[in-house]
Amino acid sequence: MLLRQNFIIILVFFGMVLSGFIYLNNNQCRCHQKITEQGIINGGTGTTVDPRKLTCNQQITEQGITNLKWKQNTFGLRSSPGLLYNQPSALVGSRTDVASVSPWSAPIVWEGTFDSKLIDSIYKQQNLTIATTAFALGKYVRFVKDFLESAEQHYFVGFRVHYYLFTDQPELVPEVKMGENRSLTVLKVQSLKRWQDISMSRMEKLEKLIESELASEANYIFCLDIDTKFYGRWGVESLGRLVGVIHPWLYDTSRDKFTYERSPKSQAYIPAGEGDYYYAGAAFGGSLEDVYHLTKTCREKMSIDAANSIEAVWQEESHLNKYFLLNKPSKLLSPEYMWRDINERAAQIKIVRFTNVPKNYAEIRPNP
Repeated sequence: MLLRQNFIIILVFFGMVLSGFIYLNNNQCRCHQKITEQGIINGGTGTTVDPRKLTCNQQITEQGITNLKWKQNTFGLRSSPGLLYNQPSALVGSRTDVASVSPWSAPIVWEGTFDSKLIDSIYKQQNLTIATTAFALGKYVRFVKDFLESAEQHYFVGFRVHYYLFTDQPELVPEVKMGENRSLTVLKVQSLKRWQDISMSRMEKLEKLIESELASEANYIFCLDIDTKFYGRWGVESLGRLVGVIHPWLYDTSRDKFTYERSPKSQAYIPAGEGDYYYAGAAFGGSLEDVYHLTKTCREKMSIDAANSIEAVWQEESHLNKYFLLNKPSKLLSPEYMWRDINERAAQIKIVRFTNVPKNYAEIRPNP
């Protein structure tokens, strides 16, 4: 009798172990699921989904089930055989008037710190797609033509680029001739009465665009202001996991003069004595996965502020700077990549690549 009981106990034990292996094999995706008796709650629609129908590349978020299967980047920097270029030096940098590396060893890209011939030959082997977003609401639609035409001359020339233009007036978007492997998608959005609201709404729209379309379609993304124009090369030297652009008005200023959000009540708060660089909200980018986490975090932090009737001093730019303080960019672009004005000069700026364009803010903004 005792032997029989031991046999049954051992049989039950092995049955439990086998069931565990089967369960793990069928549930390899590490999703944090909220499950009811009816199934998995889809927060975006209020509907429920049978857990057995959830695929392993789906992720549960507060908004619902999202397919976030990131497009894989090619690893390794493979050079073309026989390519001739200038010999680099391990002793002397090409620029001695500027810093070319951050305290956390991230490159700071200036003219003279990269070989365009070499770096283009490396990245052209990777069959990349660069998504690029811009917002043109209200009178800002007037800047679309110059933005796109100048981008076609200078922005990732020779690479696949897909522009995504958010606008409340798609009928006013001009037709611009696109080069080979270049395309434009116009996305209609709601008009807003305050420019501050337009600014703050961008993070949420970028987050949703990545979720719904870009995650598996592009390798990198850059988010740029529309009231700008390209005047020089902006290429693959700018690519990185998480990329910030040093602000053109504050690149040579001490951190105590940075216009961070200084109210402790805001989620964007940065205390005096802290901070690395001041980053421009007009241009940032990186891999789809990293920019997704950036936009999602900033959107969440702005929602918390809004619930407490708080608006950071520079809206999403303030939250972007807080994010970059805690999540260091893997690459920094010098103010060449977001300059003040084509007619302004500074000793350190050897080339103007991308600039704001002159404008009367009182005339083009919907409110003061």
